[in-house]
Amino acid sequence: MSDFPPGTVWLVGAGPGDPELLTRKAERLIGAASVIFHDALVGPAVLDLASAHGRLVSVGKRSGRHSRDQATIDRLIVDAALAGERVVRLKGGDPSIFGRSAEELDACRAAGVPVRVCPGVTAASAAASSLCRSLTLRGVARKLVLVTAHAKAGEVLDLDWQALADPQTTLAVYMGKAAAPELTQRLLHAGLPGDTPVAIVENASLPGERRLSTRLDLLPIAARSGLGKGPALLLIGAALSNGTARTSSERSLTESLSGRPRR
Repeated sequence: MSDFPPGTVWLVGAGPGDPELLTRKAERLIGAASVIFHDALVGPAVLDLASAHGRLVSVGKRSGRHSRDQATIDRLIVDAALAGERVVRLKGGDPSIFGRSAEELDACRAAGVPVRVCPGVTAASAAASSLCRSLTLRGVARKLVLVTAHAKAGEVLDLDWQALADPQTTLAVYMGKAAAPELTQRLLHAGLPGDTPVAIVENASLPGERRLSTRLDLLPIAARSGLGKGPALLLIGAALSNGTARTSSERSLTESLSGRPRR
């Protein structure tokens, strides 16, 4: 493969989990790799695309449970490439969106290792597709903002809450389930109305996907009681109420609490 000689590293986006959402290039690179360092959230159906001769090494990064620190992962990738391996660093979603790709790119470059990036479908796109919603909507949502709610233990979320509370913005919050109470409090305080529509998608694109519709002031209840243990993406904004009917598997927390939809 002219773009994947021995001693090369590719950072590859594994997408949200459904192997059919991989790019054709990602599938080709996975099959050609001699070693794949993969995240914990990369599912078995994607890993099954590896060659019978390719080694799979879990580097296990998952919110709250990091089995390898970033420096160790960087060293593993670089050492494998310097040993002549064809290295794929397989990351959930897109490597360049909350994927810590900058550290790994810098480590490879510092060691003189050729490194390239193959993009993937990010969770916000997968969640919107599952909901059959558009994240932008003419005259309603002119801007899409992606943020992560992940913070170190004991630290508050350092975000521009005033900007995020723009009613013409669709806000996609990665790793937002545990931070739902703080997110709600901060956004309400910044002026976003309590009845702002919210959609929560857990395990987007996977067979165990769950979809839940609610409103901003009820988000903490929804996140606490309506979800399982999988990774969840929060979508907040007026575009989420656009007149597309919910599918039969999408539940509404507001309806379950009040007995009828709130208007």
